[in-house]
Amino acid sequence: MCIKKYFLTALCSVIAYGASAQSDITEKEIAAHISFLASKKMAGRFPGTRENKKTVGYLIKNFRKAGIKPFGISYTQEFSAKIRVKKGVTDTPVVKTQNVIGFIEGNDPVLKHEYIVLGAHYDHLGMGGPSSKKPDTVGIHLGADDNASGTAALLEIAEKLQANSKDLKRSILFIAFGAEEQGLLGSRYFVENPVVPLSSIKLMMNMDMVGRMNSEKHLYMGGAATFDGGMELMKGLGPQIGINPLVIAYDVGGSDHVSFFKKNISVLGFHTGGHPQYHTPEDDFAHINVPGEKLVCDYIYKAIVSVANREGAISFIPEKK
Repeated sequence: MCIKKYFLTALCSVIAYGASAQSDITEKEIAAHISFLASKKMAGRFPGTRENKKTVGYLIKNFRKAGIKPFGISYTQEFSAKIRVKKGVTDTPVVKTQNVIGFIEGNDPVLKHEYIVLGAHYDHLGMGGPSSKKPDTVGIHLGADDNASGTAALLEIAEKLQANSKDLKRSILFIAFGAEEQGLLGSRYFVENPVVPLSSIKLMMNMDMVGRMNSEKHLYMGGAATFDGGMELMKGLGPQIGINPLVIAYDVGGSDHVSFFKKNISVLGFHTGGHPQYHTPEDDFAHINVPGEKLVCDYIYKAIVSVANREGAISFIPEKK
């Protein structure tokens, strides 16, 4: 290839995938992501809607801006979602929606064939419905904490990892799951139709409701004992960041990481706790603790780098009952 042609090819690559990944996670960008995703114009990000498509477009745009490539030729993995209805309703709609997948390839010639998955669901309840805590209320369920917060964290952590990608030995998949609120449908579809062999996924880390850190700076996580050294690692990172992690051995909870755990994949499920606004129209940006979410992002970033660069094997450890 001549030098001129090589230069043009490289330039096209930069334009296509961006070259502006920031080397740090910022409160400003966390707030901007949540404000957009949980705005009234996004109408609760319900699967199959125009607002769902806008959310997918927003995710892809930010992956590209950060220089994060798709896995393969497309960022999207399409699937059909059966929508939950009230008890007694027999007409159950099925809609098309998507998972959004970004990818950073590791640098170790052997370990790059192993993957860490960082995930968060981007959908919410739209105007309410049977999963609302106010099921008879028709109003936009904004979903700022659930789960615009996790989606914002996914974008920010991914951007910093891309900026420092030369330091990663294992590869990273970033997955924004669709239709979680309809029964973990996006993650269930992914583990039945994985883009890489499931055996090559060594850890799945999931963020669902990470925007309401309390004054004690608690961060809850389930599944730390599902991989060797997990309990010690997650406890040890707390003082470095300035938070108090509540590290739970198993009790993996009820979000998208459960789909991976059922396939014997090690998991960590992160959240900052429940609150009265959960699954109501009142789950809005005004309740978000942005500085607290930055601490969450910094903590998870360090955890990913540590696991991605571990020399030894990462082994799944089932719960002993």
